[in-house]
Amino acid sequence: MSVSVAVAGASGYAGGELLRILSAHPEFDVRTVTAFSNAGQPLITTQPHLRSLAHLTLVETTAANLRGHDVVFLALPHGQSGAITEQLDADTLVVDCGADHRLVDQADWTAFYGGEYFGAWTYGLPELVLPGGRKQRDELVGTTRIAVPGCNVTAMTLGIAPGVAAGVVSADDLVAVLAVGPSGAGKKLANTYLASEIMGSASAYAVGGTHRHVPEVRQNLVAAGATDVRLSFTPVLVPMSRGILATTTARLLPGVSATDVRAAWERAYADEPFVHLLPEGEFPRVADTIGANTALVGIAVDEAAGRVVAISALDNLAKGTAGAAVQSTNLALGLPETLGLSMDGVAP
Repeated sequence: MSVSVAVAGASGYAGGELLRILSAHPEFDVRTVTAFSNAGQPLITTQPHLRSLAHLTLVETTAANLRGHDVVFLALPHGQSGAITEQLDADTLVVDCGADHRLVDQADWTAFYGGEYFGAWTYGLPELVLPGGRKQRDELVGTTRIAVPGCNVTAMTLGIAPGVAAGVVSADDLVAVLAVGPSGAGKKLANTYLASEIMGSASAYAVGGTHRHVPEVRQNLVAAGATDVRLSFTPVLVPMSRGILATTTARLLPGVSATDVRAAWERAYADEPFVHLLPEGEFPRVADTIGANTALVGIAVDEAAGRVVAISALDNLAKGTAGAAVQSTNLALGLPETLGLSMDGVAP
């Protein structure tokens, strides 16, 4: 099986990570890479680490250049993929790493993004727990349109959703603080992301419920079985190029023991190849997930506060974006879910 692939937005961070993973995938053949301002340049000038793809040249991001491939990956800024996807064939598998097709509620799109709403696609988080013991991976098989989750969303959802689905925590009083690397904002020149601004510092942003990932987390937890989701989410920019460490807490429901809590997460992730629950008393480090399609989760019960604390770590460009895209694509095409993906990070 040889699957022809095009990657739009190939000069950016997400596009580069997609290409890194795709280059080693045994069934995928990357034939076309596109960009906007970098069109016409050799790929290697914008992604010098991708030596195996040095033969490719960036072409303009148009529907015409993307047509004719079995799979099209879109790694474009929010609001730029919807118009292009409308022009692609219905039988082409299109995987959007941006936000344009994540939200099912048009009112949420208008409130947090604005602009034209292009509708929701099949959600690309295979490990999302659903009522009745199902997982989101069941919905991905055979689909031709996939919306890859936001990286912060993946970290928070994987951290707390098992407790919501099992009914051991309440979703109406969630607090999440995330340490995030600047690569999540994409490859753009802005003072906020200059090394001289972030080295030796940490700064909160999108405070007070304004971050665009808030409605997506709510959406996921409703899918997991919650009826009332209230989330206070504060991201903090820290000086690591990639990675997320999410600390999410939820109110423990009456009569639920610490044993019940741990059992909920163990049931959710016992058979998952890429989401690993750490032993009791252990908590994840971002460094152990870099370059891997792996999320690590540690949980604890704060008896005095009556809350469950879930700490999750992942690489925002790998499991948080490109790895999730390839994992979901494998499922859609009927390939082994783990094909071409590594659970091993790099160290030190």
